[in-house]
Amino acid sequence: MSRYVISLGGNALGNNAEEQKALLKHVAQPIVNLIDDGHEVVIVHGNGPQVGMINLAFTESASTPDMPFPECGAMSQGYIGFHLQNAVQNEMRLQNVQKDIASLVTQVLVDEHDPLFQNPSKPVGAFYSEAEKEELVREKGYIMKEDSGRGYRRVVASPLPVDVIEKNMIQSLLHHEHIVICAGGGGIPVIERENKLEGVAAVIDKDYASAKIAELIDADTLVILTAVEHVYVHFNTPDQQALEHVSIADVKPYLDSDEFAKGSMYPKVQACINFLETCENGDKRAVISSLDKAVDAFHYHTGTIIKK
Repeated sequence: MSRYVISLGGNALGNNAEEQKALLKHVAQPIVNLIDDGHEVVIVHGNGPQVGMINLAFTESASTPDMPFPECGAMSQGYIGFHLQNAVQNEMRLQNVQKDIASLVTQVLVDEHDPLFQNPSKPVGAFYSEAEKEELVREKGYIMKEDSGRGYRRVVASPLPVDVIEKNMIQSLLHHEHIVICAGGGGIPVIERENKLEGVAAVIDKDYASAKIAELIDADTLVILTAVEHVYVHFNTPDQQALEHVSIADVKPYLDSDEFAKGSMYPKVQACINFLETCENGDKRAVISSLDKAVDAFHYHTGTIIKK
């Protein structure tokens, strides 16, 4: 029996609620197969489009009060967690797997002095004209940046996770053989001030959060499921090459040389390294592969498999 942390990319969630429910039916099957094999499973999911959608609904509504960004993150954890929990429950019923699953609203501690707060870079919500941008800056204090010639978007910081507030609850649920969905969207970012936790307007990368959870619960394997079967070097060029079985030393030079895009593959590879570097056990593994190949990825038959 092994302990897995599975990080689901945004492409698992679709563009609206109905599409999300349909897609998660396919995601649930390989996860339940893994559970049926006797493994412990923790699931983390993205929420990028969803939290932006929730935030936008409140921002543009004339009849409801504005909603702080941490609360929007909590809402996204709730409804995405419900869909994922429901899909896994239904698949377990089909396979006659007798397990319980819970979605945990999860706070993730960040350092308020993290330098990433000084350079907000994570776009959320809709595109706005320059005039609309000026109004949002004036009325709401948003930080707005131009986005690839498409208009202006609100940006928030993406600080690194320091700790997971509910880590003991996750451990307790696993000890009682339950499946756990947690840290949706990277978790609700909180800072500690005067011995109190306070939510902040930020987005934690869900792969970094997954790596932190894998570290804290002493997972055996971190699996990051995304849109491609492998990590590639020289991606989308005639020299494209898939990375299969590699070590930390093999992939670090690619991070240092900007081989991987900062907004896509870079944090996935870095998250795997973050997890493995905390492990004393050299047999632990991190896997990056596609949702379509999840079954093979769980058994280390495909994907980019990184060991210490």
